Amino acid sequence: MFDNLQDKLERSFKVLKGHGQITEINVAETMKEVRRSLLDADVNFKIAKQFTESLKEKALGQDVLNSLSPGQLLVKITHDELAELMGGEKADFNIQGNPATILMAGLQGSGKTTHSAKLANFLKNKKGKNPLLVACDVYRPAAIDQLHVLGEQLGIEVYSERENKNPVEIAKNSIAHARSNGFNVVIVDTAGRLAIDKDMMDEIANIKKTISPQETLFVVDSMTGQDAVNTAKEFNERLDFEGVILTKLDGDTRGGAALSIKAVVQKPIKFIGTGEKMEALDEFYPSRMADRILGMGDVVSLVERAQEQFDEKEARKLQKKIAKDQFNFNDFLSQIQQIKKMGSIKDLAGMIPGMGKAMKNVDIDDDAFKGIEAIIHSMTPDERESPHIINGSRKKRIAKGSGTDVQEVNRLIKQFGETRKMMKLMSNKGNMMKMMSQMGGMPKMR
Repeated sequence: MFDNLQDKLERSFKVLKGHGQITEINVAETMKEVRRSLLDADVNFKIAKQFTESLKEKALGQDVLNSLSPGQLLVKITHDELAELMGGEKADFNIQGNPATILMAGLQGSGKTTHSAKLANFLKNKKGKNPLLVACDVYRPAAIDQLHVLGEQLGIEVYSERENKNPVEIAKNSIAHARSNGFNVVIVDTAGRLAIDKDMMDEIANIKKTISPQETLFVVDSMTGQDAVNTAKEFNERLDFEGVILTKLDGDTRGGAALSIKAVVQKPIKFIGTGEKMEALDEFYPSRMADRILGMGDVVSLVERAQEQFDEKEARKLQKKIAKDQFNFNDFLSQIQQIKKMGSIKDLAGMIPGMGKAMKNVDIDDDAFKGIEAIIHSMTPDERESPHIINGSRKKRIAKGSGTDVQEVNRLIKQFGETRKMMKLMSNKGNMMKMMSQMGGMPKMR
């Protein structure tokens, strides 16, 4: 996401050359390029104009700090302005209540049902809540079935009344059901509607009035660009929602909706959908998004995702195995599965500073580990436990069983051996100190 905007902003900053002070002359040309970049990204014209005027005002006359060039200083100012444009601080999400109630609204096809399930999964796994999903889309064929299927996958109960065609009654009854069955969060999935459809807008307004939700979230597809912002504005005038879930930010989106929606609607983005998996829902941090737009990566989010998959007890067991040189293919497979749970490989790479740009034109399949997993699954339990017993005839059998060839099996065994060696080396502090000392990266300890 934001690849094009990132490239264009980078080119804009190259306009500033030399050192000393940012002047009105050299900044004017840069601002023209920045504004053009924002408009190309489908940012609202008025917002793009206000943004560049504010940027220019803050940039003019500032002395370049220490060894920074004017371009670098302007990147810092732009980062702060982008974060402010998108809301400044992370917006609060209110899940206090008995039960806390969340009403989902949006256009047809915006992803409300899927994101209702994603939100329930997020609250269950990351906030320790016991959510209840409520099927109030009584118009779309199979909408109730879709929510039940997703709920079953996630181990989350779904409340529905198949014979009742009154969504206001269903929503009201679901609150009573939640109270009597120990659910502390209720997520009400509603039918998609158009802002111009008076009857449908009256209906969702009645649902909101009846259940008094702590949060009404507007689900909007970021791929629709500026139309997403205009639709959000129309819905907000009628519903006065608390926040936005911006979906499909992993797609080929120009980013204008993410940059404009807070400024135009005056309501914050609270969550972003970053992929098709049920885990692909993130809380929205304006500063972190500004980092990614400017190619600075997002190390904090990367670490948080890693920590979510981190099991301290398992890590200690693994450390002991590495120290004893007992790290095997079962452990290797376990590590791969943990990485896969963190999200798409390309998305993870984009969180590493500098990697997003390097990986921009590289097509990384989310099934990149499939071949490796097939090879390991084709090994016998003894072979996975004791890789040293894998000889020529065993390699042929493993290759045949995994649909690969012996060269690929050899390559994996070699990579595994190198990984094992490096992990063993890194587990020994003495070796690490010696290695870094030889590299000149660390002074010898006295």
